[in-house]
Amino acid sequence: MYETDGEIHDLQNLLDASLARSTTHLRSIITPGERSLTAEQAVSVLTGMCVLVLSTVTAKGEPRVSAVDGHFLHGRWVFGTARSAAKAKHLRVRPAASVAHVRGEELGVFVHGEVETVHPADGTEHPDWPEIHDHLLDCYGDSSSDWSSDWWSDVVYFRLRPTWMAVYANTPEKLLKQA
Repeated sequence: MYETDGEIHDLQNLLDASLARSTTHLRSIITPGERSLTAEQAVSVLTGMCVLVLSTVTAKGEPRVSAVDGHFLHGRWVFGTARSAAKAKHLRVRPAASVAHVRGEELGVFVHGEVETVHPADGTEHPDWPEIHDHLLDCYGDSSSDWSSDWWSDVVYFRLRPTWMAVYANTPEKLLKQA
């Protein structure tokens, strides 16, 4: 868990505001205290690498989905891909994106927002990149690939700044015991 008390507070506000402006149907499924997680509970469950389904949009306005490794850091999803990947091209031009992390029928995390690049090609380092990079090294290890190789130079990392987020938990107590 990387989140500060302030970030957990902001995340809780986002979760509450998002659910409040959701449809009646969604509010009948994601019910606080019964089938959802608080911000503090969510950050305790969303650790390590989580597979995300990422949705982007082509220049023609056609939706595209793909899977990426996601890392929930400071209340935001961070994910990477090849700079030459279609999704990276889409996000550079149209930064609006949605992600979903689903674990069967037990957990669903749905986020809409805009991405920012945290590992750009020009070598300009985002102020948060060192901490993100350290997390990635902890997660993947520094021997799994040569982080200074040509392969690494083709990797771009994005962070999704959420404007809407919902967390569904079928049995919150079961998820929290596993965390």
